[in-house]
Amino acid sequence: MSTEEKIIPTETEHLITMKVANNFNALSRIAGLFSGRGFNIDTLNIGDSEEPDMARGTITTTGDTRIVEQITRQLDKLVDVEEVTDLTYVPHVSRELALIKVNAPAETRSEIMQVANIFRAKIIDISPITLTIEITGNRHKVDAAIGMFRPFGLKEVARTGMIAIPREYQGEV
Repeated sequence: MSTEEKIIPTETEHLITMKVANNFNALSRIAGLFSGRGFNIDTLNIGDSEEPDMARGTITTTGDTRIVEQITRQLDKLVDVEEVTDLTYVPHVSRELALIKVNAPAETRSEIMQVANIFRAKIIDISPITLTIEITGNRHKVDAAIGMFRPFGLKEVARTGMIAIPREYQGEV
């Protein structure tokens, strides 16, 4: 195989966004669709959108293209779902948020703050023995930051999973 040939994995992580009715039935129907067909949801985020009666959701799931196309078609058929888009191969902006509470006695506090600074993270809470750090970015950045904070002693980690929207401008600059 030449170096120019690419190996395309059969299973890839897909980023699916949707616009749904903002009611309690929507989430249960979406989750039911996945569980009923044996599809796995890696992350699921849903929240208010620009329209008061609608919500935006982002799902990350892993599968081959055929399975993900089936998932998006099934989602699109749900009553509460207005729009479904697989952003995996579309230019988009995506972020994950993590809140990380780290053991931070006086002797390691400045080192923890330096690591946070390198990752462009924010210290959002402080106590005599801990620091709580907020970080946003792609999954790899968040994973790397958590890995760097781990030796200090993680007390708690809360992550949102990915949220995403398509890029508006897709031309050349």
